[in-house]
Amino acid sequence: MVSDRRNSKLALLKVGDLARRTGKTVRAIHLYEEMGLLSAPVRSKGGFRMYSGDGVKRIEWIQKLQDMGFSLPEVKTFLRVWQESATAPAAMATVREIFAEKLRETRETIARLSRLADELGDSLKYLERCRFCSSTHAQSECCACGSQDSDQAVPLLVDGIANRNTP
Repeated sequence: MVSDRRNSKLALLKVGDLARRTGKTVRAIHLYEEMGLLSAPVRSKGGFRMYSGDGVKRIEWIQKLQDMGFSLPEVKTFLRVWQESATAPAAMATVREIFAEKLRETRETIARLSRLADELGDSLKYLERCRFCSSTHAQSECCACGSQDSDQAVPLLVDGIANRNTP
């Protein structure tokens, strides 16, 4: 493991190589550097920006935080709070608080998306039965045609389309 860490520090990557390895654009990498999220690179004799192999790990970390819903300015604030902590336990306590809040938000989002998935499933079941609708019905009769033969209420996602209060 120590040799992997040592090799990642020794392997220098041009910005284009770092971009390809991380799936980011060169501009994104420059932005991370400008914002202080990524260490400033060394310059080759030819003037090329050369990043340590640890840059890959740092960019993956930034992406993970963005996946969690952090904006780049929030990532910068996160780092600043970490760096300004008086002690390691204080820094870790702050990280725990931030991650606990993100976990709560993530679980709320999952619950909301789960409800939406259920609504979409119900709507698709309802719409599947519309395949057999008589071609003599006009759009204005949708959801009121009586051909569903079901006690199921019209799902809101379907009913909203046929709502008569639209222009």
